Amino acid sequence: MFALLLLDISSAFAQFARTTTLLEWVAVVTGFACVWLAARESLWNFPVALVSCALYVVIYHRAQLYSDRNLQFLFIALSLYGWYEWLYGGRGKTELGVSHTTRREWLGSAVFALAYTLGFGYYLRYHTDATFPYLDSFTTAGSIVAQYLLTRKRLENWLLWILVDIIYVPVLWYKALYPTSALYALYLGLAAYGYWQWRREQKLSASVLPPATEMT
Repeated sequence: MFALLLLDISSAFAQFARTTTLLEWVAVVTGFACVWLAARESLWNFPVALVSCALYVVIYHRAQLYSDRNLQFLFIALSLYGWYEWLYGGRGKTELGVSHTTRREWLGSAVFALAYTLGFGYYLRYHTDATFPYLDSFTTAGSIVAQYLLTRKRLENWLLWILVDIIYVPVLWYKALYPTSALYALYLGLAAYGYWQWRREQKLSASVLPPATEMT
């Protein structure tokens, strides 16, 4: 039995080596780096994200995850937008600070996510060879919302990333994108860390603000 177990493990590693490309490894490393930098509130997360997203355009296309492929193009645009917002999105063109998501943003996000999931999921199911049309569309919609909230430095973007990452891990493993699946498992930890770090930063910023003066 022990010999059979070793054989199964060696077969799994052999399959892992055959199906993993250098392109995916580079995308994984840059993807991890950009999320880590975002959790640390570093502006460098945006240029690194541009590289990672460009690589995943190719990877997801080859894996027939077309909605996620298209998502990378939007991520590139949002990264450029977020780069500007983090630098000049605060009052008086100052650096943007961490804040909470507004009710209007939550409502708009929910409507968008539902419409995108049903609409694009339908298109993928009946007009392409997509593997998981509706699930693929839902994770895409959730990622778009989370990325937009990140560009605005909304604290809750990390909670959405946690939800999306939980879904991505088994889907990517099923598609034999093993390093990327492992990357999304690490993203779960990074998202939890990012939420903790940003919440801590928000509290620290609030504590150093001068007290409001009374109106006379």
